[in-house]
Amino acid sequence: MAAGSLQDNSSSTAAGPGKAGDPSRLTPRLRGILAIVLVASMLDLMDSQITNIAAPSIVRDIGGGELLIKWLGASYQLAIGTFLVIGGRLGDRYGKRRLYLIGIGGFVAASVICGLAVDPAMIVAGRLMQGAFGALLIPQGISIIMASFSREQLPRAFGAYGPVLGLSAVLGPIVGGFIISANLAGLHWRPVFLINIAFGTVGLIAAFLLLPHDQPISDEPIDGLGSCLLGLMMLALIYGLIQGSTNGWTAAPITSLAAGAVLFGAFALRQRRAASPLIKPTLMLNKGFTSGLILGLAFFAALAGLTYLVSLFFQLVQHYSADKAALSLSPMAFGFITASILGRTLVQRLGRTFVVIGLSTALAGAFGLWATVLTDKTGVTGYLTIASVYVLGLGMGACINSLYNVAIGDVAQDEAGSASGSLSSVQQLASAIGAAVVTSIYFRVSAAHGGITAMTTSAFTVAMIIVACLGMVWLLPRKAAPEGEPHAD
Repeated sequence: MAAGSLQDNSSSTAAGPGKAGDPSRLTPRLRGILAIVLVASMLDLMDSQITNIAAPSIVRDIGGGELLIKWLGASYQLAIGTFLVIGGRLGDRYGKRRLYLIGIGGFVAASVICGLAVDPAMIVAGRLMQGAFGALLIPQGISIIMASFSREQLPRAFGAYGPVLGLSAVLGPIVGGFIISANLAGLHWRPVFLINIAFGTVGLIAAFLLLPHDQPISDEPIDGLGSCLLGLMMLALIYGLIQGSTNGWTAAPITSLAAGAVLFGAFALRQRRAASPLIKPTLMLNKGFTSGLILGLAFFAALAGLTYLVSLFFQLVQHYSADKAALSLSPMAFGFITASILGRTLVQRLGRTFVVIGLSTALAGAFGLWATVLTDKTGVTGYLTIASVYVLGLGMGACINSLYNVAIGDVAQDEAGSASGSLSSVQQLASAIGAAVVTSIYFRVSAAHGGITAMTTSAFTVAMIIVACLGMVWLLPRKAAPEGEPHAD
């Protein structure tokens, strides 16, 4: 989608002569706008991962067992993945400032519901709300930056964007783990959600005061029906998978899966007939794009599920505290950041070959984790898994941008925005599917053979999925899309 002009374009004042005539200098107001956008992205990034660490503590406190552990990992990504594209289009239609304020206000309210939850249904509802409001909030950030900053200022803005988010990825789970272990005011896990009240309120007030008023830039119809069909389809599929794997394959989960299949057909039909479809039908005829869509769905589902499991394994099997489990996972975040930084340049030079490198690296990490747990069994520690977890992070970081940049390598320019938004949504939905499917495999095997066998089985399953992805990568375009300004959606 195109980033529109803001009525009060702060870049017009900042782009003029400044100190030493530097046109890239950011005024205090622009720094404030950048900080506001970063706060929203940090909230999303931290809350998307926080239940990886908090799930065991939450279940011990309010119950829900295996079923709640699966839903905690799936509900947030399900909601944000379903509504991410429509969130960007709502910003175009009703104004990005307005959608930002609604999104961050709703996100804070949903965080309060999570933090005060007294039963599993309440916290899952809160997580779904967090994801839905996050889907309204996150797409506005890039668009606001693109509209507020001059071309000379954009590199400086995005230069701050990556490191801050990378630091959040590293520190978020670690800080969350220490908060849980500190048991502040006897609240155990609840402050990891309630802390959003402070960050979100500051972000909301600052956004109200600093974000320029903007006018809608599009009157394009919004496919609300398509979004609802997509959301209901994913909910039916994930509900069926979770319920069936947890409580047995009775009529309810089987019916839910069947309903998901029917809803998928209805969604596909809607995309062909809608005036403004979420996914342009012509994109689905593009072999490279559809291959990237399927490959990304499989890869990110597998890796997101395995990441969740590593945290559960350390806490449920090795009996680590939340802070120690978070520290044991931190090498993955460092690997992710390292590969993400290097990948921005290498993917332009190597194209899909870099995707092969990323997938192969992730495969090495999954096999390394499998071999470590298989060999050391109950003696497994965070020290023994450092190398494998770091290599997994390298593989994920190498693939997260390169895979999709290559997938849209031969997409027409007028379809690039729709393709980019669709791939971003698939990545979130893949995380929801991975949290449901991979944890289902783990708990099913664990019940029969124990946590060690469950961990090795899950790691091996993920490795086999990556092998299948390597077999598909040659269907992608050879070269990545030319590097340019990020798509707003």
